[in-house]
Amino acid sequence: MSDGRARETRVDCHVKVLDDAVVERGKAAGLDAIVYAPHFTRLPEIQRRAARYSSEDLLVFPAREVFTGSWRERKHVLAIGLEEPVPDFIPLETAMAEFERQGAAVLVPHPEFATVSLAEADLRAYGDVVDAVEIFNSKHLPSHNRRARELAETLGYPPFTSSYAHLPSSVGVAYTAFETAIETEADLVSALEDGVARRVVHHNGGRRWRTMARELVHLGYENTWEKVDRLFLSGIEPTHPHHIAYDGRFDDVSVY
Repeated sequence: MSDGRARETRVDCHVKVLDDAVVERGKAAGLDAIVYAPHFTRLPEIQRRAARYSSEDLLVFPAREVFTGSWRERKHVLAIGLEEPVPDFIPLETAMAEFERQGAAVLVPHPEFATVSLAEADLRAYGDVVDAVEIFNSKHLPSHNRRARELAETLGYPPFTSSYAHLPSSVGVAYTAFETAIETEADLVSALEDGVARRVVHHNGGRRWRTMARELVHLGYENTWEKVDRLFLSGIEPTHPHHIAYDGRFDDVSVY
């Protein structure tokens, strides 16, 4: 727990990278935990890597940011507390039903951002499934963050924030401080599902803008050369619905 803050737990709720540098950055930022949810990585691998880097000094919780729909019209949803793998490239309604069946906490990262996010209509449709909406994202311009906050407040969703770090240097630039002790993945799921009181904390000034610039440059790479590699050069993704790991359970709903 954070020194001098009894029963408060500081969580960077969405991090894409995990190595020694990330752990040291998280500790230096005063975090108690991070949520690790890399792209196109199956849940068992995420769980193994999270366990490897988790310690009493910085807890690492595994999660999946599922890419629902097609690449052109994908909608990202973050699920924490999954017990069984859920693939990418399935309809939003299928993913939401699966999250609900497994009792996972469902978070909406970067709402209405570009073509990769849930829209207001989606948030209204899944009010009984979604547990929190991100109101600050380090990649966002101020106008994007204002819109995200407006959506959460208007629709009555509890807020959260994260660094959304695709680069180790971004970890801890934003975090959610929950007014409760969180020591396990189940504790975090309960805090999210129960709407536990929390503070949304983020850097302003120079570091915030440097982080945004670096992350947006990385986003450009991710959506150009890396996209071409993933779609056309690398073969079937580990999180593709037709992958053998899913035993054909999602073959009939795959969008590809």
